[in-house]
Amino acid sequence: MKVVIVGGVAAGATAAARLRRLDEQAEILIFERSGYISYANCGLPYYIGDVITDPEALTLQTPEQFFARFRVQVRVRHEVTALHPERKTVSVTDLATGRTFEESYDKLILAPGARPTQPRLPGVGLERVFTLRTVEDTFRIKEFIQKNKPRSAVLAGGGFIGLELAENLRELGMEVTIVQRPKQLMNPFDADMAALIHAEMRRHGVQLALGSTVKGFASTNRGVEVLRKDEPSLQADMVVLAIGVTPDTALAKSAGLALGIKDSILVNDRMETSVPDIYAAGDAVQVRHAVTGQDALISLAGPANKQGRIIADNICGMDSRYTGSQGSSVVKVFSMTAAATGVNEKNARNAGFDPEAVILSPMSHAGYYPGGRLMTMKLVYDKPTLRVLGAQIVGYEGVDKRIDVLATAIHAGMTAPQLKELDLAYAPPYSSAKDPVNMAGFMAEDLDQGLVQQWRAEDESALPRDGSVQLVDVRTQAEYAAGHIDGFINLPVDQLREHLEQLDKTKPVYLVCQSGLRSYIASRILKGSGFECSHLAGGYRFYAAVVRDACLTARAASCGMDLPED
Repeated sequence: MKVVIVGGVAAGATAAARLRRLDEQAEILIFERSGYISYANCGLPYYIGDVITDPEALTLQTPEQFFARFRVQVRVRHEVTALHPERKTVSVTDLATGRTFEESYDKLILAPGARPTQPRLPGVGLERVFTLRTVEDTFRIKEFIQKNKPRSAVLAGGGFIGLELAENLRELGMEVTIVQRPKQLMNPFDADMAALIHAEMRRHGVQLALGSTVKGFASTNRGVEVLRKDEPSLQADMVVLAIGVTPDTALAKSAGLALGIKDSILVNDRMETSVPDIYAAGDAVQVRHAVTGQDALISLAGPANKQGRIIADNICGMDSRYTGSQGSSVVKVFSMTAAATGVNEKNARNAGFDPEAVILSPMSHAGYYPGGRLMTMKLVYDKPTLRVLGAQIVGYEGVDKRIDVLATAIHAGMTAPQLKELDLAYAPPYSSAKDPVNMAGFMAEDLDQGLVQQWRAEDESALPRDGSVQLVDVRTQAEYAAGHIDGFINLPVDQLREHLEQLDKTKPVYLVCQSGLRSYIASRILKGSGFECSHLAGGYRFYAAVVRDACLTARAASCGMDLPED
């Protein structure tokens, strides 16, 4: 059996290695257009920023190493230019010599990945306008920086690559501006959680030009002028386009394979295309979203590697199925970490769910053990069924651990209240006896059982100030004096029972505290005394970050009160 693989990065390299482990006799041949295989796209910005200093560390395997271990022929700088399913061959060009030839196959795997999205704008091809997708792209940017010592950069796009590159260029001492049409960074996050990322970026000197439409680029004596619609242009020494990726499927399209979203390759759950003996995997294929069941494009390394393995299994006579992608991801944002899985609240609603969300800001480990840091967690679930749909977390430590637990819960089809039942490891340096994931489950259960009602940060501007409702801040006097929402009176929770006569049972009460904990306690006190009330989800800390662009506090007391840094 002869297997030809187009593309040798994540899906292609994984498929080849798995094929060899399953079939020692198969002839396996990889054609890779670039000069490198099995490299980590996510690590490229960190080489530019000198976090990774050895260029060889960017590649997990060289062609020579891959052949030595797996006896897979790897031909880099070879571009497959056409597919011929009718005769089971591919046309190949050796980019080093220009030689063209045809290669036969019994099974063909398409893993071409995706290419950086390049808008059709004037100036996209300018010398100082870059894209970042391959190792070669990385070296070009690195060489330009070393040679020209640029002092400023504009990044078009605020996804994973944009954020990582912004951080690394700032670490090099450059002025960095992110410009994009969407009004928030990181689409997997809801706008309220994205606000936490915005604040952290600005805290580290990154300028954000959000909701801004780029019209083109022009050369200047000093660098590049970024032209914007109805706004002043931006000046920079260099520009990097990081506005996303587009499935690289020209081969599949010309060969008549069935296509889906953005001309992605359609595959079934065995990763088979519409043409017999041709499989496809990675960023080029359309997948089923594991939460919504809808068609989706999810460009992540984890799904690509799984798909490559599934293809190899099926070629070798097994029956492996891809159940879908839920988009679990994590990104470093200077000193913080941001992670998401499943769908956010907005996308859940668009998919036909009736989403509810709880917001909490627990410590990463027991508060009494030194060094704990806050995280902000948003759990999204379907109100009628209570099924967990997604989660987003922004914080300092322990974020990756909790998002992985929640990703597992989503995969298992758990309900939000079931999170409270998870038996998670506890020791003071690592967690609390009631882990943040457990706490999210408790909160969802309380909401479902009607023990508490909540209002959201985006509701604040619509709250009446005419006396028809009662607005109460239950923090300490010192916290209240340091900053509060206009119109809210201060009744600290520990004195609330002694001041119930100040409140009118005929009018709804809206409560707020710093984190949501004390306002929950106040809510139970008031409900037990016959009041109708609700409290602010996430508390004043979250409100200030979302509405007032405040940076997150890193530490808090067990009651939710902010604490200074150690």
